[in-house]
Amino acid sequence: MTRARRPSPQTIAVLDALAAKASDWSHGYDLCRALGLKAGTVYPILIRLAERGFLETTWEQEVAQGRPPRHLYRLSPAGAEHLRSLPRAATLGPRPTPRPRLAQGGASIAGAPA
Repeated sequence: MTRARRPSPQTIAVLDALAAKASDWSHGYDLCRALGLKAGTVYPILIRLAERGFLETTWEQEVAQGRPPRHLYRLSPAGAEHLRSLPRAATLGPRPTPRPRLAQGGASIAGAPA
């Protein structure tokens, strides 16, 4: 028996971004830039969603000379239905600004990771 897992906030963000464009095709790179996520996060999500039938995929037809064709993605009807069924509390929001670490006595440590 497979366990149904809740999608990550990043997965929901990818689905939301594709839903916002409705029937338009999107490149993975464009999604990375729009969402502020790295390719190592976005592409595995796209592959997983496509395997589950939530995305339609195709190869770019018109390719600029000297550049390989790119994969294109858009939300499938099943993906749109899946997105509507998801709880909306798990969205990817703005990342909080890290607070400076304090040394003993309350002075901040310059260059210390937060």
